[in-house]
Amino acid sequence: MISVPDMFQLQALTARFFHHPKSSELYQILLLEGNGTISVDFTEYEFEGKIALFTTPYQHLSISSPVDLPVARLAFHGDFYCIEYHKQEVACNGLLFNNIYKKPFIHLKDKELDQVFEKLRFEVEKDEPYSEPVLRTYLQLVLAISSKIKRQEQQLEPSSIESGLEKFQELLEAHFLTQRSPLFYSDQLAISPTVFTKKCKLLFGKPPSLLIQERVMLEAKKQLHLTRKSIKEVAGFLQFEDEHYFSRFFKKHTGISPTVFREKVGISIVADLSMR
Repeated sequence: MISVPDMFQLQALTARFFHHPKSSELYQILLLEGNGTISVDFTEYEFEGKIALFTTPYQHLSISSPVDLPVARLAFHGDFYCIEYHKQEVACNGLLFNNIYKKPFIHLKDKELDQVFEKLRFEVEKDEPYSEPVLRTYLQLVLAISSKIKRQEQQLEPSSIESGLEKFQELLEAHFLTQRSPLFYSDQLAISPTVFTKKCKLLFGKPPSLLIQERVMLEAKKQLHLTRKSIKEVAGFLQFEDEHYFSRFFKKHTGISPTVFREKVGISIVADLSMR
């Protein structure tokens, strides 16, 4: 493993390493080629060909394939490269990362990302001390290239309009804090709960109940990472009865408590910038 002490890692692994679910306090970008199944937070996605996979801190990841595929893993801490701070430059937050509505990977048709990974590897392996600004520049390039590919893929993906769910994402974004029953959303969409669930699985690859939970979890992680609110304040903002109930909910989905998550992932510089 090539590592800039706990902040930036570049590894050559294999799919076998991810046979059992693993999680990390780092953002991860994985390059692999072949076919098999990826599970992110226990939602499964089939893949074939060469892909780049993106996970956020404390998402559970496992990979299953007929053969033990080589995997190039690039991982970084939010303090090394703040996604939120640089979102205008790479436009990837909510596209590559933190997107509960889309599959967590892109298909690669050339070796453009491989070439950037090689340049990163050369930079950290050379005899002279590594340059963090150079590593960040290459990382930014990886994110910019990946974001471009993701936007191109989205233009080719089936529209939610075709499934009759054009309003569901909008409704969920507006009401996830107070409405956590799929029945509320199926009523708003004027379709039966059974049809609603079937269409959600077809379009998003997961049932509406899971989408609602994931949206709450995404907001919980954002509040812990992007603000200096206390755990009690975050629980109140998310409409939980008390901080203990919130902590149990959070630990069920991540395997760690909100306090440990904040300790490991840290509080973003965006939290301080927003207070100025």
